[in-house]
Amino acid sequence: MKRIKFIFLFLFFYLPFIYPQNKLLTIEDVVINSYTKLLPSNLQQLSWIPFTDNYAYVDNPNNNAALIKFGIKSNNPDTILKLTELNKLLKSQNFNEVSHFPTINWSNKDSFYFWIENNLFTYNCITKKLTLTNSTEENADNKTIAPNSKYVAYTKANNLFISLEPSKPIQVTFETDTNIVCGQAVHRNEFGIQNGIFWSPKSNYIAFYRMDQTMVTDYPIIDISYTPAKIKNIKYPMAGQNSHHVTVGIYNLNSGKTIYLNSGEPLDQYLTCLTWSPDEKYFYIAHLNRDQNHLQLKKYDVTSGELVKILFEEKNDKYVEPENPLIFLPNSNTKFLWFSERNGFNHLYLYDTDGNLLRQVTNGNWEVTNFIGFDDKGKTILITATKESPLDRHVYKVNLENGRIERITNEQGIHNIKANYNHKFFIDSYSNLNTPRQINLLNHKGEVIKNLLTSENPLKDYKIGSTKIFSIKNDGIDLYCRMILPPDFDETKKYPVIVYVYGGPHAQEVTNSFGYGRYFLWFYMMAQKGYIIFTLDNRGSANRGLEFEQATFRRLGTIEIKDQMAGINYLKSLPYIDTTRFGVFGWSYGGFMTTSLMLRTNNTFKVGVGGGAVIDWKFYEVMYTERYMDTPQNNPDGYKEASLLNYVQNLNGKLLLVHGTSDPVVVWQHTLSFVQKATQLNKPLDYFPYIGHEHGVTGKDALHLFTKITNYFLDNL
Repeated sequence: MKRIKFIFLFLFFYLPFIYPQNKLLTIEDVVINSYTKLLPSNLQQLSWIPFTDNYAYVDNPNNNAALIKFGIKSNNPDTILKLTELNKLLKSQNFNEVSHFPTINWSNKDSFYFWIENNLFTYNCITKKLTLTNSTEENADNKTIAPNSKYVAYTKANNLFISLEPSKPIQVTFETDTNIVCGQAVHRNEFGIQNGIFWSPKSNYIAFYRMDQTMVTDYPIIDISYTPAKIKNIKYPMAGQNSHHVTVGIYNLNSGKTIYLNSGEPLDQYLTCLTWSPDEKYFYIAHLNRDQNHLQLKKYDVTSGELVKILFEEKNDKYVEPENPLIFLPNSNTKFLWFSERNGFNHLYLYDTDGNLLRQVTNGNWEVTNFIGFDDKGKTILITATKESPLDRHVYKVNLENGRIERITNEQGIHNIKANYNHKFFIDSYSNLNTPRQINLLNHKGEVIKNLLTSENPLKDYKIGSTKIFSIKNDGIDLYCRMILPPDFDETKKYPVIVYVYGGPHAQEVTNSFGYGRYFLWFYMMAQKGYIIFTLDNRGSANRGLEFEQATFRRLGTIEIKDQMAGINYLKSLPYIDTTRFGVFGWSYGGFMTTSLMLRTNNTFKVGVGGGAVIDWKFYEVMYTERYMDTPQNNPDGYKEASLLNYVQNLNGKLLLVHGTSDPVVVWQHTLSFVQKATQLNKPLDYFPYIGHEHGVTGKDALHLFTKITNYFLDNL
């Protein structure tokens, strides 16, 4: 490792409080109040009304909720619908009343729709009429509404159904083998896949995934609520083992017939980025090989299901990771935007449907993190990006013809923008280290024309220490860090440190945003108890470019440790750090990192708590693991190096592992294997199973979890 050189604070923010700070946080605050009274205030369901300059949100004065709207220049609300009025309409049609305003979606400028249980309603703002638009069966899952705001597709057990009108379901698939699943997300939600139903733009077709898992090994989940306990088997393809086979079906609503796209072999390929052409004539799929290093974007004929053309290919000596569908330009059937990291950073490229690259739209050593939309003429796009800093998210307007880029947002921090139909006005919600939440109305130049909300600091009455964000260098690379200090911090004293770590792909812990929620409140509470809380984003984490992310390829847990130890060495250089009292805490990949740091850093850490920890990557799922580690057969040395079962003999500090016994993500076998090895080596280990919980501990048991974690550090660090 190169000598670590501390550079002057890249950013050094203090969290200011102008109110008396006397209150201390409790475990109840952390678990129960973190998403209620200790959450920054917000405007619920704030959105633009389509094709207007009006916006609406659900107001809740005196618990009398109402959907209200404002104009750009208006400060006086118009009430669209009160909850009491909605309940009267529901009651008049013999439906149950509701206690909260439902989640709405605008169909057009005059109407919106919403679900109440399994009933889909439409409300017309002009006629004040409530209509039952559709309904599904009681046990319907994965409900997906068509673009016409009327039809609904859904799954029941392992089959796909549609409903074109209330209480008249149509069964689309008829799989009798429950190991063949239709209409649900596949590939274990990797590659940006969140659902398995894809309506066509004009609501004439449904595309859907069909996943054959018959060749995948069963994995037992134990349910002790029965006497005797029962086994629930799930399909869990572990690294190097058989993966499921996926195809894509197209159901024609007019003919009632289904065809399957001829997606070919190998059968264990990955099919993602599913996209309809705007004219419904073609369907596009990104094919990714099992090694995940070769992508082909393919175009299919919807009528025949046959391949029309391979538009282009992408290859990488490590991996290619497609996560976004094609984005067709407005009023075009032939031009689309494509996300790619091919030049080292995530950017947008303009293609035609013959596969010709027309131009690279965005470029630079920064990441496009989100595509927001087109203006009404389709000449410019809005994106969110890290162009100014990896710590911030600003919004930019980009000209599709010449690539000219213009920043819309001004204040440092994390911005989320909603644009009106012609991009002349924007609703900008942002936070930074000093700002819990501010929502402003902006004009097309990014100038604030109206403040809609400035949230009070929900922690204003609590003793909260200052927070610093800064960077250090390791191997010549900037690594961003966050440090939370005790409220009564005194540089002449020595403080123990708790390192909070995640460290894996698709996550960035250190950003210029306001800290709230369960974990941040726990950080602040532990700082009140005299600990410094430290977090560092190591190589392998997100939003720093492909080289930064791929540095850990085939060696998970090695480069990350090196970077985390750079942070520890920096901490050791500070006069107020007690270098004999380092603790570490993390969950999932963070649990893997916690255990790695406890075992592979020569006893640097005195105490660790790992939740839902990956212990041996050969026990983890095919899609994720093989992307970053290859297979156990092809990379035996990498798997051996990363397996924490090979380092149990190094455990000398206090380690607590916790795990949900019904975890379908990081299966229980991981930490049980660690317990077994620790027992064989006579190594003391603290262990706690959370019965019936999955990859996180929720509900009232979370109070027990955070109490246990807190006391473990208080007792041992």
